[in-house]
Amino acid sequence: MGDLLQRCLSGRNDGESKGHRRTRAVVLWALLALMVIWALFNLRAIGAAFAEFGVYLGYKFIQRALLAGALVSLCASLLGVTLVLKHYSMIGDGLSHVGFGSLTIAMALGFVTADSLPAFLPASLRGGIAGLCRGIAANPLPFTLVVVVICAFLLLRLSERSSMRGDSAIALISTSALAAGVIVTSMTSGMNVDVYNYMFGSILAMRASDVYVSLALSAVVLVLFVLFYPRIFAVTFDEAFARATGVNASAFNMLIAFLTALTVVVGMRMMGTLLISSLIIFPALSSMRLFSRFKAVTICSAIVSVACFAVGMLLSCVYSLPTGAGIVAVNLFVFILFSAIAAARG
Repeated sequence: MGDLLQRCLSGRNDGESKGHRRTRAVVLWALLALMVIWALFNLRAIGAAFAEFGVYLGYKFIQRALLAGALVSLCASLLGVTLVLKHYSMIGDGLSHVGFGSLTIAMALGFVTADSLPAFLPASLRGGIAGLCRGIAANPLPFTLVVVVICAFLLLRLSERSSMRGDSAIALISTSALAAGVIVTSMTSGMNVDVYNYMFGSILAMRASDVYVSLALSAVVLVLFVLFYPRIFAVTFDEAFARATGVNASAFNMLIAFLTALTVVVGMRMMGTLLISSLIIFPALSSMRLFSRFKAVTICSAIVSVACFAVGMLLSCVYSLPTGAGIVAVNLFVFILFSAIAAARG
């Protein structure tokens, strides 16, 4: 059983030749050597960047962004290990597309007025519906959260109780939601600032209400994950064995889907719908290069995710880079580093 987990985590084929591993190690170490050489020739610039970032830390909006982003990164990394091992790593990407579609619909509801509703409805009802639509458009996050959670459960049901494979179900729902979002956007006023920020990420533009919601939802994810960690591990590692021991695997699969939906919706503001899946996948894959035990991979993934987020924020502030893209670039660097170390270890 332990050997099976190790094979799943290592990602290597049994028939991989020593020569291929040696070639891969040489390439990876060459890339790392180039990165180290560049860093050595730019030590003064790197030191200046850290000093400038220290100045930025004095601003309240930077502090709020770091706090909210670190918690979201932690949640994404913990769930990422489970999702990768269950071959559901792309569920984050699929749910982010659903989030984009539901977000654009929520924004479009702001154009609904009492006069635009059918005349046969009572005036009081039309006024109530119009007020509800304006409220959803003003604060679209709760509406988006409900839709994404429903779609997460639907994805789970489709993959479990139909002939459709999990990746096919993700592709079906995510592309449909993305198409709906594009159609709604084109039929209204086009892509406004709020939709753009959610699509590409803008953690520095988060309002205080967004930060509070992010903190609350992140706390829910962390508490539930820690509370049910043994059962989540059992369902992740061997679902059939978990069922045989009396664990309600279906309920815990739904719990994983629910926690993933929460993390995706919260992370949309930070990474954007196009990049949020990287926050789930990269730290887990990087940790699996070095460790084969579930707990070790989970802890390493959490540390890597939070550290990469902090460095990505530094790059974003100092060099005016998009925050989400900067975090992904740092995660890619760490993945190459860990892969090189793993290849050197043979």
